[in-house]
Amino acid sequence: MSTNMRFEKSDTGVGIITLAREKALNSLSYDMVSGMLAQLQQWKQDDEVALVLLEGAGSKAFCAGGDIKALYSARDSKNGLEEAKHFFAHEYELDLLVATYPKPIVALLDGIVMGGGVGLSYGASHRIVTDTTKWSMPEMNISFFPDVGACYFLSLAPGYTGRYAALTAAMLTGEDAIFLGCADYYTKKETMEPLRSQLLNTDWTNSEQDLNQALHLFLQSFIAEPPKSELAMLQAKIDEHFSHKTVEAIIASLEEAKGDEFAQDCANILRSKSPLSLKVTLAHLKQSKTSTLEETYETDKRLALRFLRCDDFYEGVRSVLIDKTRMPKYQYKTIEEVPDELALSFFREL
Repeated sequence: MSTNMRFEKSDTGVGIITLAREKALNSLSYDMVSGMLAQLQQWKQDDEVALVLLEGAGSKAFCAGGDIKALYSARDSKNGLEEAKHFFAHEYELDLLVATYPKPIVALLDGIVMGGGVGLSYGASHRIVTDTTKWSMPEMNISFFPDVGACYFLSLAPGYTGRYAALTAAMLTGEDAIFLGCADYYTKKETMEPLRSQLLNTDWTNSEQDLNQALHLFLQSFIAEPPKSELAMLQAKIDEHFSHKTVEAIIASLEEAKGDEFAQDCANILRSKSPLSLKVTLAHLKQSKTSTLEETYETDKRLALRFLRCDDFYEGVRSVLIDKTRMPKYQYKTIEEVPDELALSFFREL
């Protein structure tokens, strides 16, 4: 069994999954993904497990996403691309299993929740954030795209706030995640441990109530009213600019809003991202609005492999995670230079 994971069963009917790669902010490796997949399949048939608790070890992070450095090194490995293909296939299969699981899954989303951590927790039935949750889909920072089904569920967010979160890679709060529809309950960080303890000490094996409803009622003693979401307060501005049909038009709208600090900041952020990634991501968001979650995962697989064959991805990872210069030299300097046909080609079968 992987030392990066802990699987336990309480005698009260709770299957506990702990992401235990604390020094790496519980980022997901292949063995962690495959281990969770196998364990959840097993617990699906286990009458001793009434519900599942999903958590991260330590106090800093639930999960900081996939192990991007490992994917970066895939380029220099003989079987690297094939291994990456297996990673993505298993990761998306795991995320779909969580989203369709027949038993309740409680996700404790304290601290950093990013990328693959967002995808893993999105489908959980009871998602709890705190006042220290840092939620983000940061893939645009490394010339990748918001995968793990994100283009599907962010397209369901109010107005164009999901599009804003995807394209800017904004760091959001727990209350923002609730507003986006990616979390359900809010509590204080210090409440998480007593909540967890009481959850494990409650006997869920003989509940005569519907378990989802029983869990909802149980959580009422621990949750609080979240603060007003800043994202919600910005929605009118976001919708004004991010509703445009192309990235070029979005940036132009933002840049024309002279004197609006938020708009100018957004324009500068978008100008700093990989122009190719921006175009591909917006196209994926628009397509996913009329797709199912399963269909979005299939597109994610295709796009992920395309990006792993793209120099911009490795340049983005190098500048952010390897050399940490944060001065990437992408293939195209501006969004206006990227041929539409190139972006569309990412969606074709390899």
